[in-house]
Amino acid sequence: MTGKEISEMQTKYVLQSWSKQRGLNPTPVARCEGIYIYDTDGKRYADMSSEQVNMNAGYANKEMTEAIKAQLDSYAYIQGSFGSEPRAKLAKSIVDRLPDCFGKVFFTNGGADANENAIKIARMYTGRFKVMSRYRSYHGSTFGAGNLTGEPRHFALEPAIPGFIHFFDPYLYQEKLKFASEEEATQYYIRQLRDQVIYEGADRVAAIVCETITGSNGVIIPPKGYLKGVRAVCDEFGIMMICDEVMAGWYRTGKMFAFMNFDVVPDIITFAKGVNSGYIPLGGCIVKNEIAAFFDDNYLSCGLTYSGHPLACAAGVACQEFYLKNDIEGHVQKVGKHLGEILEGLKAKHPSVGDVRYIGLFSAVELVKDKASREPLVPWGRDPENLMGFVTKELKARGFVTYTHENCIMVAPPLIITEAQLDEEMAKLDEVLSLLEAKLGF
Repeated sequence: MTGKEISEMQTKYVLQSWSKQRGLNPTPVARCEGIYIYDTDGKRYADMSSEQVNMNAGYANKEMTEAIKAQLDSYAYIQGSFGSEPRAKLAKSIVDRLPDCFGKVFFTNGGADANENAIKIARMYTGRFKVMSRYRSYHGSTFGAGNLTGEPRHFALEPAIPGFIHFFDPYLYQEKLKFASEEEATQYYIRQLRDQVIYEGADRVAAIVCETITGSNGVIIPPKGYLKGVRAVCDEFGIMMICDEVMAGWYRTGKMFAFMNFDVVPDIITFAKGVNSGYIPLGGCIVKNEIAAFFDDNYLSCGLTYSGHPLACAAGVACQEFYLKNDIEGHVQKVGKHLGEILEGLKAKHPSVGDVRYIGLFSAVELVKDKASREPLVPWGRDPENLMGFVTKELKARGFVTYTHENCIMVAPPLIITEAQLDEEMAKLDEVLSLLEAKLGF
């Protein structure tokens, strides 16, 4: 098929997510390699968001493709009640690299159903039914994960499921209250959370779910002590702490999981995306030993046809080996420092850049109308001039593809990116920010 035929057929027959369908014109892809996507006309695009922050190991990774091919020669699929070597090896590889308190993995098809099953496990284990999560969060769009989600993408699921409670999370850049320090902000937010738990009935709350680092809603890094404060509230009232590591996991922040940056240990970890870099859908939740032991004699009411799919797990084993063999952890820490320096330079240079937030290769550029007032360039749902669309369009024209959310530009490239590639691509962002400012008369 020609590129035009692919785009026209997809537009005619496929409903594209998170979009009004009229006027869509998907770029037809011919091949991908490393950090690059090539369309059918041969144009090269640098993937500066790792697709949806999942292509951590990049495209055409031979270790993963060969592992999938080898598994196909044995069997493509076997259900969870049968023993499967890649499923067993991947679970062991994950558990062996975590603190000793973690025991088992329940595999899922992706991040949303990882969060769905984590909720179920927490409810079964505690005997409670309420689940608390933050407003500025995204946990998936299935019914349970969508109700965990606090931002407006959960509106399509209303009226909400009983027992899902949202609370405000620290977003210090846009916080109207002024704090003397991050620690003071943490005290305020944790006190508010503790009070809300009490008012909800602490003996009814099964779990508190947090994106360890808020992802698409701005790469918001928690202030000092915040996650330890959430941990303390959970410990006080016997609540499960669930860290959603779907985006932030698998060395995205320079650690295997983001919680490892904050001297805290959750009860349940949810993951997906970078576990096998999206080569075949896979997710899961990792539980502590006492939770795993609970289900020795209590029925685990969780199950998915494709849970722990052998092809997905084979890719996962190969992906984890790739991370370790190539010291991706050290590479992300080194290249991430360089990215941070570039971002700070953009913030100093451009009046439209209010804030930059980054950890490892997980970052966002927040655009504002005025640095002093911190007024967002385009608040949620109000972008009549399509300014963020202008940014992504101009970036894509220069071969830099990413996505935006509200007034933030995501910068989260594949973890294999080099400093030279970063320099080349971030120069394009610099250029487009200047274009935006000229357009707005800054």
